[in-house]
Amino acid sequence: MFKLNSQKTINDLEKNFVKKDLPIISIGDTVKIGVKIIEGNKERIQFYEGTVIAKKNSSINTTITVRKILQGIGVERIFLVHSPKIDSINILRSSKVRRSKLYYLRNLKGKATRLKQVF
Repeated sequence: MFKLNSQKTINDLEKNFVKKDLPIISIGDTVKIGVKIIEGNKERIQFYEGTVIAKKNSSINTTITVRKILQGIGVERIFLVHSPKIDSINILRSSKVRRSKLYYLRNLKGKATRLKQVF
């Protein structure tokens, strides 16, 4: 009997869907992500710009959590990096951070949320 769930078979299937042209995203980066949105029969790209506060690496299931402030309210969104709905990822600026998860930014407001930029 054919064993479909062997790890080698799964890895071979996942290789076809992994994006090769992604930038190296790190925690603290300010990114601009182009997300494909379908409205009726039209497709457009909507950009989401914010700070990467978390990253989870697991091959094709790699996700990043992006936080932005919208009208004084913090909005977080989790993106599957290798998803076909993600059109582009641009890194606008990089910051120096000493944590792997920046969840403490949720409790800060205004100028306190600034991160030190790395050139």
